[in-house]
Amino acid sequence: MNKIYFQGSFGAYSHLAALSIDPKAEIIPCKTFDECFLKASKDSNSKIIIPESNRITGNIGIEYLIFEYRLNIYSEYFQKIEHNLLGIPGTKISDLKDVYSHGQALSQCSNFIRLNSLTEHVRADTAGSAQMISKLQDKTKSAIASSLSAKTYNLEIIKKNIENEKGNLTRFLIMGKHISQPEFSNKKYITSFLFKLKSKPAALYQSLGGFAINGVNLTKLQSYPEKNSFDSFFFLCDLDGHIEDPKVQKSLEELGLHCQDFHVLGVFEADKEREK
Repeated sequence: MNKIYFQGSFGAYSHLAALSIDPKAEIIPCKTFDECFLKASKDSNSKIIIPESNRITGNIGIEYLIFEYRLNIYSEYFQKIEHNLLGIPGTKISDLKDVYSHGQALSQCSNFIRLNSLTEHVRADTAGSAQMISKLQDKTKSAIASSLSAKTYNLEIIKKNIENEKGNLTRFLIMGKHISQPEFSNKKYITSFLFKLKSKPAALYQSLGGFAINGVNLTKLQSYPEKNSFDSFFFLCDLDGHIEDPKVQKSLEELGLHCQDFHVLGVFEADKEREK
């Protein structure tokens, strides 16, 4: 049976995404993102599902682990994020004083929290907050989490879809140790890679020229400092296209001339959600 590791507790949005991708897999929770990456790097028969960015609040902050472990990206998956207010059965909104959740979930539901004069408490994750409410059995306390969390911890959905903005999505990456990429055909692909430039003036400007000349679209370019340094940067990049496409190959060859380090993380089909 396939194993999929995720960060958080059962009922988390990562758990929900894993069920959508492979409902037959053995889905295993980990305390931290580091633990997920470590397990997948040791077990080539397993995969991890990791939230990479959110449409509203931006990057989740796992790029340093992508650099460190260099696992292969097999696919991307856009999970719809619908936040629900959960409490013990029989709770009414008027009973509530406190709400617990992950910091991002609280900020994404700030209007509802303010309107109902609830006191926020930041916790490590949404599903863990739901689990805590289930244990406390206190009608003054609630959690913001998924509908799967409500089922998992026998809580009631007091109010559905309390997020400020509808249509919120989190982009998840499915990764593992084993290298695999789809054959080049007429589908839409993403090629994901990381690079570190040689230290010279205007290096980034010069290195990106090949993409413009060859008409290749970059959809993500993110920099951040190498460990213990503020003058040496890595870049994480996604482009539209398959690595076997001649235009993409030419662009990457040109980029390679300016690089001290270059590593392809994965080639995968673009999620249909991108076309919407």
